[in-house]
Amino acid sequence: MAMAIVHAACSSGEQEKLPILGEKEYITTVREGVEHIDTVFHTVPQFRFLDQDSSWVTNETFGGKIYLADFFFTRCPTICPIMSKNLLAIARHFEGNERFAVLSHTIDPKHDLPPVLKSYADKLGAPPLWHFVNGPKEEVYRQAGQEGYFSFAQEDADAPGGFNHSGAFTLVDEERRVRGVYDGTLTDSIPKVIADIEKLLDKG
Repeated sequence: MAMAIVHAACSSGEQEKLPILGEKEYITTVREGVEHIDTVFHTVPQFRFLDQDSSWVTNETFGGKIYLADFFFTRCPTICPIMSKNLLAIARHFEGNERFAVLSHTIDPKHDLPPVLKSYADKLGAPPLWHFVNGPKEEVYRQAGQEGYFSFAQEDADAPGGFNHSGAFTLVDEERRVRGVYDGTLTDSIPKVIADIEKLLDKG
């Protein structure tokens, strides 16, 4: 199943900021007798996963940070090695920046237990800002989809390695809002991702 990469245009007054992606709701409230219309944006759902160091990783782990998320599995014979290489270039660019992190979700939780993820991270040379996480399959797949990161993941006996998933990188801001979705299989995407991260860190 192909993943549609989202491109959104900014209005003329917001050219310096990244768009906020996903559906939004308009909530009418009355404060001090005055009616206000508030915009509620799509946000990444709450989660609680174990990372490669067997530490719990939750939304609060990324409090005050922006992060780039993807979905992979360590035995992936197709796009994952390319994605990991591209993510590594991005992660190393921001190494030492306490306001940025990377979050990679395994879609093969039975095999990719924390020690396996630790070995994978070490072999890759992943910097400390990068969390490789394992969680319940149903929850991970739900996070991948339209409720979460606008990506895609599922078991598929006919797919190489037994899983089918998107190669998307999803950029999330400090308020858990999705600000960009990129094709993580393309090395040409790296400069754009880095530029958007720097813009988000600078201008929000």
